[in-house]
Formats: sequence, structure tokens, C-alpha cells
Amino acid sequence: MEYVSYGDFARLQMRVARVVSAESIPGKTRIMRGVVDLGDQTRTVIIGGAQYYEPGEMVGRAVVVLANLEPRTVAGIRSEAMLLAADVDDKPFWLEVPDDVPSGSPIL
Repeated sequence: MEYVSYGDFARLQMRVARVVSAESIPGKTRIMRGVVDLGDQTRTVIIGGAQYYEPGEMVGRAVVVLANLEPRTVAGIRSEAMLLAADVDDKPFWLEVPDDVPSGSPIL
């Protein structure tokens, strides 16, 4: 395991976000397109695990995202954040918070 400094960790902006929409991407079986609400804005994201989850299963989840990750284009879609998940045998288990935690809340 490689250690990182507290300063490096502090630069990460993790926030609570609600998945407001999700849809399949034609020709892609492992990813889907989603939109998350960060409280003061919405962002488009690529969501992995489409072989395990239907788009409708993602909508409404209160998830943890890395909000200040550099945007990246995947399958022609600009992804503006990353949902965090535990990875068990390549299946993502999304990090979720209770529904009463407001979108945009910082993760400390």
C-alpha cells in the first residue's frame, strides 16, 4: 500500500449526490450515462456496472461522488464526476448515504 499525505487527501472533494436519471448507452454493456444532482448543480457521469444494474435501479440513490475529478470523455460522453463504489469481483457496490442527507453535503 502506498500512503498519501493528508494534504493530497484534503484536495479530494467528495460529495453526496442523487442520481436523477440514468440511461443505457447504445452498444455499451458495462457502462451507462447518468445525471447526478450535487445540490447546486447537476453533472453528467458515466456509471459502471451496467451488466449488473438496470438504469432504473440507479435513479434516486444518494451516492458518494468524487466531484473534483478531472472530466473525461468516455463513449463520446463527458463524465464530470465519479461515483464511488466497493469493487467485489468486478461488481460495484455503490457507497450510499441515508436519504435525509442533502445533495451536495461534503464527505469528510
